[in-house]
Amino acid sequence: MTSILILASLVILLLLRVPVAFTLGGLGLLLLVMKGFTLSMVPLSLFSSMDSFILLAVPLFLLMSNVLLKGGVGTDLFRAVQSWVGHWPGGLGVATIISCALFSAISGSSIATAATIGTVAITEMTERGYHKPFVLGLMAAGGTLGILIPPSIPMIVYGVITEESIVGLFLAGIGPGIFLAFCFILFCFVYAKFGKGYQPVAKATWKERKDATLLAFPTVLLAAIVVGGIYAGWFTPTESAGIGFAVALIIVYVMGRMNWTKLKEAVRTSMVTTVTIFLIIAGAKLFGKAITLYQIPQEISSAIAMNIAQPGFFVLIVCAVLLVMGFFLESLSMLLIMMPVLYPSLEPLMIDPIWFGVLFVVMIECALITPPVGLNLFVIQAVARVPLGEVIKGVWPFILILLGTVVLLWFFPGLATYIPYNL
Repeated sequence: MTSILILASLVILLLLRVPVAFTLGGLGLLLLVMKGFTLSMVPLSLFSSMDSFILLAVPLFLLMSNVLLKGGVGTDLFRAVQSWVGHWPGGLGVATIISCALFSAISGSSIATAATIGTVAITEMTERGYHKPFVLGLMAAGGTLGILIPPSIPMIVYGVITEESIVGLFLAGIGPGIFLAFCFILFCFVYAKFGKGYQPVAKATWKERKDATLLAFPTVLLAAIVVGGIYAGWFTPTESAGIGFAVALIIVYVMGRMNWTKLKEAVRTSMVTTVTIFLIIAGAKLFGKAITLYQIPQEISSAIAMNIAQPGFFVLIVCAVLLVMGFFLESLSMLLIMMPVLYPSLEPLMIDPIWFGVLFVVMIECALITPPVGLNLFVIQAVARVPLGEVIKGVWPFILILLGTVVLLWFFPGLATYIPYNL
């Protein structure tokens, strides 16, 4: 009964639009007071939630992506990819997805990916006659690759919560990330074949390809340093984020695309996002401590063990809950609220936590593009300056592709687990 009241209070506060950080922290504090626990654990919990070397990667990746965004490197990346594949059927859509995938290997953020590539891709595609809702939906969905293709900020947070290997999670995201990018590209081909209004792009000359590729080469090299360095064991995810930020800063200054004003704006944007994320983490830590003392995760885990014997049924319920939660919660909040409760149930059901982390992130991707609060919807709306309804109209095919990927992950778990466990 206590568990139901606590969860109901949580849902009510969220529906009343109380900020997630204050909902979690305030409810956690109230639970501790009601139970008579010493409040000295509150500052310790808040401090320990942020006193993490691994979490340092979050502001550093955000700094790197915002510096690249202010430096306009997304334009270079898109132009280079477009020069090679733009003449294909649906080529500009293909170039958009490939550019998103490449930028995802640097940023770790879906919002940064959508904003960076969307700034140039939306204009290019609409001028070529692509149906606007398709363009907007493609860009919103392409941005979600930013949290699946490593490095990924939600995977870092998942690793901190569950104490699973960050590198293992990153490796597990490669297969599904590439598969999703392929599915989006395939959809672009189908659209070009059966859609209306699409105008083919002339094939670029070899000189145009060479010039565009050379201009984008520093960005591709940065992605290789960030991702390759982690997998080669040269440095940790946090160190790679720091090195990536330093190299990104050098790139944009050498190219003459950064000044003091732009740098201050990049730092300010990163700071605001970091503070938001860390406040949610701190609130979730306090709430997690409170519900643990109330034995709620243990009760839920026992209830699941007694009533749900099939892992498939458990995963189905979790996916359904995440799909509904995605309608009114942003992605990181879902992760921080759900995982402390769900994680203890994984071992009794023999569910691989690395695989489950990838599944969870794919469902978070759905939340990023499902109305009414999908963050990528608002990012694309701001970039394209269109009504939100136009963006929503274009994302539904991509939501179905994401849900299809979840089904595929269940039947073919090796899509996520093969690389981390065999390479």
